[in-house]
Amino acid sequence: MARRTKAEAEATREALLDAAEALFYEKGVARTSLEQIARRAGMTRGAVYWHFKNKADLFHALLERVRLPFEDLARAIEATHDNPSPLECIRLACHESFARLQEPRYQRIHSILIHRCEFFSDIDPLEMQRQMKRDCLASMLDTFQDAKRCGQLKDSLSAELATDMLQCCIGGLFHDWLRDPEELPIDKRGTAMIDTLLDLMRA
Repeated sequence: MARRTKAEAEATREALLDAAEALFYEKGVARTSLEQIARRAGMTRGAVYWHFKNKADLFHALLERVRLPFEDLARAIEATHDNPSPLECIRLACHESFARLQEPRYQRIHSILIHRCEFFSDIDPLEMQRQMKRDCLASMLDTFQDAKRCGQLKDSLSAELATDMLQCCIGGLFHDWLRDPEELPIDKRGTAMIDTLLDLMRA
């Protein structure tokens, strides 16, 4: 019975997040109320407060649905491939992240963060974006440092500069794609550009 109750609570939480995702995408974060989210999910406002402290807490939970920590992607690549080199690990992790970004949920939530979320109460979309970037850069730098130690990078290219170059390339691709996802599919365009950039970095 306890397991069933826990499962029901999780189903309620997921339904509220689904409703928030749809409304934030339609109306923007600031113009969506918790009451509207509850109604969209077919629940009371009390159900929202049972699972989330406020709108900011709910929004952070929504972002957790689509977080793509580079470190986790790299670990998954290492677990499913036979001893990939550091640069190959970076390349395959980028490919995997682009494939996931093509999924509708990833596209919607990232679009909400970039284009439909204003500074509001304790929601700071720019700081959220900065934190996601910092997390990505830290683990990406570790892998580029491994590549440098293995002699995979050009002598004139430091691990720090390689990390910045890749981050700028991914950031540009990401923002171009969010402006017009159908015109610029990030999986096809992104994989070709990342492969080319890594080839130019390679010793």
